[in-house]
Amino acid sequence: MDLRIAAVQMMVTDDKNKNLKTAARAIARLAGQGADLIVLPEMFLCPYQTDLFHTYAESADGQAVQLLSSLAARHQVWLVAGSIPERDTAGLVYNTSFVLDRSGHPVAHHRKAHLFDVDIKGGQYFKESDTLAPGQTATVFATEFGPIGLCICYDFRFPELARRMVLDGAKLILVPGAFNQTTGPAHWEVLFRSRAIDNQVFTLGCAPARNPDTTYQSWGHSILAGPWGNVIRQLSQSPGSFLETIDLGLVDKVRRELPLLLHRRPEIY
Repeated sequence: MDLRIAAVQMMVTDDKNKNLKTAARAIARLAGQGADLIVLPEMFLCPYQTDLFHTYAESADGQAVQLLSSLAARHQVWLVAGSIPERDTAGLVYNTSFVLDRSGHPVAHHRKAHLFDVDIKGGQYFKESDTLAPGQTATVFATEFGPIGLCICYDFRFPELARRMVLDGAKLILVPGAFNQTTGPAHWEVLFRSRAIDNQVFTLGCAPARNPDTTYQSWGHSILAGPWGNVIRQLSQSPGSFLETIDLGLVDKVRRELPLLLHRRPEIY
């Protein structure tokens, strides 16, 4: 079954309402072009700064998710709401992606399980664990197109998690992410192609556009790769979007012709 899938590479500012309006305009435009499923970037509500996550955090039924739920229902699209800082009833804050179906109902959510704590000499320092709690599960959700996997940014560096989603049925893995100007040029495209090849799946990464006025600058380059490891579409660092039609049946074809998953020998790994 063909799936018309879209990624929104939007400029994220420190104005939450402005960010929501930017997302809403993009959703309306892409839905009008026939999108079935639209993906927003990681932390599309606020700048990617640990000291801001508590300030911008919302509950699972807060302003952002309610608005996006209404947009999904109005435009009758699947919406993977990038990620937002989510505060639970105990006061913990997570980096969370919510999935809304064509009726606007929340059908799944993924809390980032691997927190981005790095100190690269001459490059990037960042420590999500200063303010965020880690999620505890892998996430695959059901659609009329089949099961779809979902993780967030740094999660995608861990091949075990991608394989878990594939073993749970995913033929497409969605990754709201925000690699930076150090890790992006080195690893972004390589990871999406590698995970696609390793698991014979489509992979899609949706990032914020680069904002030179923020302390953490996204690499952008939202990307869609196919199960043969080919790059189908990739943006630059500027604001933009893409809409592509993919045939998830291609996953079955690739797996028949090169039966990688059948040839696994977990008893010796």
